[in-house]
This record gives sequence, structure tokens and C-alpha cells, in this order.
Amino acid sequence: MERQRLTFILIFSLLISGCQQTQVLVGQEEKVEVIDKEITVVEMPVEELVEESQVLEITIWEYLQENSQLANYEIDSITQRYIDNHLKDKKLFNRYLENSTFYIYYVIQKLNEANLPVELALVPYIESNYDPFSISPSGAVGLWQFMPSTGRLYDLDKSWWQEDRHDPFLSTDAAVEYFDYLFKRFDDNLFHSLASYNAGPTLVESRIKRNIKLGKDPAFKNLRLPSQAKSYIPKFVAIYEIVSNPEKYNVVLPEIPYRELVERVEINGQVEILAFSDFVGLKPEFVYKLNAGYTKWASAPGEKSIFYIPLEKANLINSGKEIFLQENKINWITHKIKSGDSLWELANKYDTKVEIIKKINFLETELLSINDNLLIPLSQSENNNFIPYEVHVVSEGDSLWSIASRYKLTPKTIARNNSIEVSSVLKIGQQLNIGNKNIFRTIDSKKRTILYSVKQGDNLYRIADLFGVEAIDIKKLNDLDDAPIMPGQIIKIIISAF
Repeated sequence: MERQRLTFILIFSLLISGCQQTQVLVGQEEKVEVIDKEITVVEMPVEELVEESQVLEITIWEYLQENSQLANYEIDSITQRYIDNHLKDKKLFNRYLENSTFYIYYVIQKLNEANLPVELALVPYIESNYDPFSISPSGAVGLWQFMPSTGRLYDLDKSWWQEDRHDPFLSTDAAVEYFDYLFKRFDDNLFHSLASYNAGPTLVESRIKRNIKLGKDPAFKNLRLPSQAKSYIPKFVAIYEIVSNPEKYNVVLPEIPYRELVERVEINGQVEILAFSDFVGLKPEFVYKLNAGYTKWASAPGEKSIFYIPLEKANLINSGKEIFLQENKINWITHKIKSGDSLWELANKYDTKVEIIKKINFLETELLSINDNLLIPLSQSENNNFIPYEVHVVSEGDSLWSIASRYKLTPKTIARNNSIEVSSVLKIGQQLNIGNKNIFRTIDSKKRTILYSVKQGDNLYRIADLFGVEAIDIKKLNDLDDAPIMPGQIIKIIISAF
């Protein structure tokens, strides 16, 4: 990408009305404007007043090109094949690039902080197409496709409420830390580190040592590695080559500016996602995309909830936080069952009813299992109608296959939801988490099913517009007749992948 060098005369001190000084700061977002590349630079006398400095807002792709450490790379036949595959459908390729819009600047900043090559920001295109909801058949998750064991190693936690591997920002922190370790282990060799990210450092290191022992060149292209690892570098180079030379390939890259587009905000306590979405005026699916670590209908219980929102919405949050919390306080807690607990005692302790606890938690009996979590309302009200997940109580004759068939899932999905093996023997009375019905994800489907609690003033057309679906589809999915929907009523809505 050829760019003319632009010279800017920056006037830092202006004499206004008798020595009043105004500072012009390069990089302030309100001062940023795109400047046409065909500019004639005119040097102005210092005495002349300049209202505003002009700075060029570069794109992510320009920044990557200018700051990349990748040079003298080879475009072999395998790499060329991947390039050609991308160019077959340029619109699809651009869509993958656009997926990174709200994440890639954060990724680059973290790489810069760790003194790592900025071109590593292209890795999530290979791993997940920059989709934070991505799940591989092997169970790797998120932008960076962390496996559970690696995620735990880098403090990516998983609870009933959240999955940090899905979180685009927390997983990026972990990925940068992991790459920092790999670069130190492989003496800052980019290709060896990339191959290790895919195949594991132990395998790559053993292959390097083998080549050295045999007197062979230990460069990546000469290593004996599994086919998936061998193709990893060509995939990486192919993407880098296209985004670095769009004119060469007649590709118009999406305009993603090199600046922050989201802001991190904190809200006290647990927050309902739909209520938060309504408050900031954003589609719920977009809020979930930016905050993909939240896998249920609300953020995790705790002192604070962290949200990422578009920059232009930050002032709304900061100024209206207290009002929002007053109107949307979540009136229940999570109780971890311990020895001696009973539904009657819990209902008495938290001033609610046994029937309400059973309904919310899909309990068919009053038997409790130690260490299971129960959602407990903090008032004698049945208005808290969100049902976070569906539970199946194992009965005589049940198997993982028969249960999977009943719920139109795979045994593997149910096993994964319950952290058990597919071959596990089920016990009568055992409770199985069938899935998160509010943001329901499977490997095989990119559809999400959510449960929506009808609010005062709602109708099918308003709800359909809120989620970008058709009212008739909601009606069919819920077997609704022509009677009006009522506040508190729970309806299912299927939304497309984000």
C-alpha cells in the first residue's frame, strides 16, 4: 500500500485575546479527521493563527503495514492457494475482516504493550474469523480458540454465568500473555511461535532439536510437523499478504480506523442484559457480541459488572448509572447447596416460596444435590420470570442418547454442558443441564434461542423489531393464538448468529 508522506505544521501555541494559550493535542478523537491523500502542504508563518491542527486518521491495515516486522516472506504454492481461496469471494473475505472492527485495535494495543509483533493481530482471522462465539468440534472457544486446559492456565474462568474464553477482551489478554511466553521460548522467531500456538511448543521444540541434531536447517519450512501445523503459516502469510497489498489483489478493505471504538464501563451488582441493552439503545445481540463472556440472561453476580460498549454510549452510562440501577435491580441471588439444605429452609431463609424456587430452577422433586447452584428470589414475587436453563432429571431407563434425542441435541453437547463424558453412567435423580435457553449455543448451529419476559406495553411486533425477526415466526415458535401477550409471559425467540 503506497502512501504519500504528509508533512504537517503543528502550531502548539496560539496568541488569543492577549496571551491566552490554547493547546492542540495530536490524537484527540474530536480533532481527528480524514485528509485526502492528494494534499499540497503550504508552510504558514508562525504568526498566522491556525484554528485546528489536521491529523491523518489511518486505518488498521495501514498501521499494520507500517509497523509489521514480517519481511522477506515466501509465497509458495500452498500460500498462493490460500490467497486464491480468499479472492474467490471478496465480499465474504471482507465480512471476516469486518468481524474484527470492535476488537482489533484492543488486540494491537495489547501486543504493543508486550513488545510483540503487531501482525499477530491477524491470528484470530485464522482461528475463528474474529467470532467470539466460535466453538470448534474439539471444544476450542472464542477469538483465539482456547482449549479449557490452556484457558485455565491463563486465568480464563468458567462459571455457570460466564465463559471467559468467549470474552474477546479477556481472551486477548490471555493470548498475548501466551504469545509472550512462546516468543521468549523460541528466541523471538515469529513462525516457530505461530506453529507452537497451533501445534504446541513441546512438539515444535522437539522438531527443531531434531533438525539441529541431524545438521538440517531448523527453519519452519524444514520442520516435520502435522499437516494442520504446516498449513498454519501459509494461512497467516496469505491474510497478511492481501491486507498489506490490497491494490495488488484488487481488494477494497473495510474502513476500520486505528483508534478505540469501545469503552469499558463498570456497573454495580448484577445486570440483566436485555435491560442494559434497552438502556443504552443497542440491540441485545450486539451487546452480547461485545460482551460474549456473559452466557446467560444477566452478568455474573458480584460487586461489579464489566461491560464494553461503543464509545459514543459511554457518557450515557456514566451519567445515568444510578437511575438504571434503581429501576433494574436484580432481586435474586445464587445459592450453592451444602449439606443439610432443604427447599423449605431456603424458602424460609430468603423469604420466598418452595414452589417459586422449584419453578425457577426446573426442579421436579425437592431433592437437592450438594454443590449445585440454585437461583433464589429475594421477595415473594413471581415477577422474576427469566428461566436461565433447562434441567432434565434422570429417570429409570434414561440414557444420554435418549435424552439427547428428546431435546434434539447430541449426546456430546449434553456431556459438555454438564462436564461429563459421553460414556458416563447416569444416576436416577441426577440433574442434567440441557442448555442455556437464553443464549443457546451449539457447535452445529449458529442460531441462538433466547427467552424473553414480556413487559408492560409489549406486543409481538415491538418484540420482533427489537430482535430483528418476524412477528409471525415468534407466533409459530410459541404456538400463540390471536390473544394478546401478557406482562410476565415467557416467549422463545430465535435470533441469528452475531
